[in-house]
Amino acid sequence: NAVIAIFSACQQGSKDPKAELETLKKQQQEIAIKIDSLQAQIAAADTSSKKEKPKLVSVVAVKQGVFQHYVEVQGRVDADQNVTLSAQVPGTITGILVTNGQKVKKGQVLATMDAATVQAQVDALKKNWELANLMYEKQKALWEQKIGTEIQYLQAKNQKESLEKNLDALNQQYDMTRIKSPINGTVDEVIAKIGQAVSPGIPAFRVINLSQMKVTADLAERYVGKVKIGDPVTVTFPDANKEINKKLTAVSQVINPASRSFTVDINLGNEDQAFFHPNMIAVLKIRDYSNQQALMVPVNTVQSTEEGKFVFVAASQNGKTVAQRQAISPGLTYGDQMEVMNGLKAGDRVITVGYQDLSSGQPLEIESQVAVK
Repeated sequence: NAVIAIFSACQQGSKDPKAELETLKKQQQEIAIKIDSLQAQIAAADTSSKKEKPKLVSVVAVKQGVFQHYVEVQGRVDADQNVTLSAQVPGTITGILVTNGQKVKKGQVLATMDAATVQAQVDALKKNWELANLMYEKQKALWEQKIGTEIQYLQAKNQKESLEKNLDALNQQYDMTRIKSPINGTVDEVIAKIGQAVSPGIPAFRVINLSQMKVTADLAERYVGKVKIGDPVTVTFPDANKEINKKLTAVSQVINPASRSFTVDINLGNEDQAFFHPNMIAVLKIRDYSNQQALMVPVNTVQSTEEGKFVFVAASQNGKTVAQRQAISPGLTYGDQMEVMNGLKAGDRVITVGYQDLSSGQPLEIESQVAVK
């Protein structure tokens, strides 16, 4: 009716434009008020717009299960007896008596060095000792027959014993011109060459005993007290695609001040000796914690605030399924699972998909449900 009135007013053609404009403005304002009133009545009658649309989520039902934590570290294969040999005294190599791969026994001579000077001294001293020993035997026989003086007997005895000590010392010097194996094993490397000048500290041979192989690794200081002898270990050799299960056989009690780490060992025992080689890369997975009745949640569902960590769970409220924020006390984390010490119980439904931007009390529509063990 208001529109018709405006149209009629326009058709009549007022002789006063200002009066006509004022009339139209008044009628326009009345129409706007009428439109707002009708829109409010329609909105009040439409209750569907007041309903919050449920958010589609996925949940998992928490169950008790076994949670295990592992320390993972890279190690290496080593021989328990892996010896690098060098000369005990400076000299020149005159003979190499072994080859690479040759089995040797403890004490076996691997190389000889120039010992002509020492040998000449030994030969000369032997002759002096032989004469002194002969004089001693004669003087002893005379003394037993009460012939001669005690002083003559003691002088002969002292001369012989003094030469014996000198001869022992020279024999030890001569023995030091021989490079010997300190273990039973295999010559892994012949470094020295005939005619080469050698001295203490310069490697000449490497001898290893492959019957006593081990895997060794360095663990960070923070794991002190968390690993111990007997802990189960899974050892993987990535380059050879091989995996074995062992136990820790040694845990060092000393912290390396340079790396702030300590060493652990795993003896390989009767494993295939031909397979393992010193310095082969190995990955150790040491189990340092186990809980047989643990509650766990996917680690990506755990959120943090200044107050602590929490997850969203699907809860029932007034016959509806709504989101509920649940504070938790976390334990250890391994892989994609986190151990929950407090805050959840078996059967709680943790939201795993769609938990972002949720708020407590928000209606939910559950898409799927699986169990977390």
